[in-house]
Amino acid sequence: MDSGWFVLGPEVEAFEAEFAAACGAPAAVGVGTGTDAISLALRALDIGPGDEVIVPAMTAAYTGLAVITAGARPRIVDVEPDTLTIDPSACAAAVNSRTKAIIPVHLYGQPADMKAVRAVAGRHALAIVEDCCQAHLATEQGIPVGTRSDAGAFSFYPTKNLGALGDGGAVLTRDRALAARVQRLRNGGQRDRYHHEEPGVNSRLDELQAAVLRARLPLLRGWTARRRELAALYRGRLPEGVSPVRERDTGHVYHLFPVRVQARGELSAHLAGAGIGTLIHYPVPLSAQGAFAPYEPAECPVAARAAEELLSLPLHPRLADADVARVAREVTLFWKGPGPT
Repeated sequence: MDSGWFVLGPEVEAFEAEFAAACGAPAAVGVGTGTDAISLALRALDIGPGDEVIVPAMTAAYTGLAVITAGARPRIVDVEPDTLTIDPSACAAAVNSRTKAIIPVHLYGQPADMKAVRAVAGRHALAIVEDCCQAHLATEQGIPVGTRSDAGAFSFYPTKNLGALGDGGAVLTRDRALAARVQRLRNGGQRDRYHHEEPGVNSRLDELQAAVLRARLPLLRGWTARRRELAALYRGRLPEGVSPVRERDTGHVYHLFPVRVQARGELSAHLAGAGIGTLIHYPVPLSAQGAFAPYEPAECPVAARAAEELLSLPLHPRLADADVARVAREVTLFWKGPGPT
């Protein structure tokens, strides 16, 4: 505040460099939200009206909404039954002459099967914009997410693994020309002040949020390690019948810890009675959302079934081992006591 510089100043520039280095990429561009990060990356790749972009059915609606904001049409496909990340075979089946990109979502911090996604994209000359909004510092086969595709989109919403005190996002890329175009697009398309080279938007990370993110970034690796420890504790303590989403890769960063359970409502109520909060991520797949009805999405039965079974248990770095033990104990009491009806 003392600096008198509030938007796109030295704090933003420093955070962009530090975040890119932490993720192992040459460049990062701070923007207003994770949604904007996806949309601006698509626009910087010249994807827009008349184009289709493949997105998974199991994700926050903002993944698909970002495609619409860019002017393109979302093509919604199903997910894998065990990891709930985008199904590469469904991607391959969805490709047509209008398809220009795939957006794999690293759901809950779980990296998608990027090797298979890249194979599909390579066969059809498609761009890849990774939705990394829940996957800060995640890796897939040792490769940091967002660093081997055209771009990676990150969110710094306060509940994310790396959160600001408000909205914020970033586009990560190894293509400096793409980064430069995102920088223009986020700031009204300006080449320099008052010279608008192309129609851009107003999506700028502010100095205060960048300063907060700079202070928190050095703590992120420790927080990530703790999330993995807690997830391992859950996996070792939960009873049969309450199934965590499968961990494909140890690079998972556990933004959330969802389990699949038949008696979801009853279990959630039991845990609430014990003072334990739960949430559902996500109760309605994109294929059933009214916002996407004009795009005539195909049925996605895997995502539809998962949406009826998923329940997110508490997981964040400040939890103690004893907290996880208590949650697991209450889940077990429910399952082995009166149980589901």
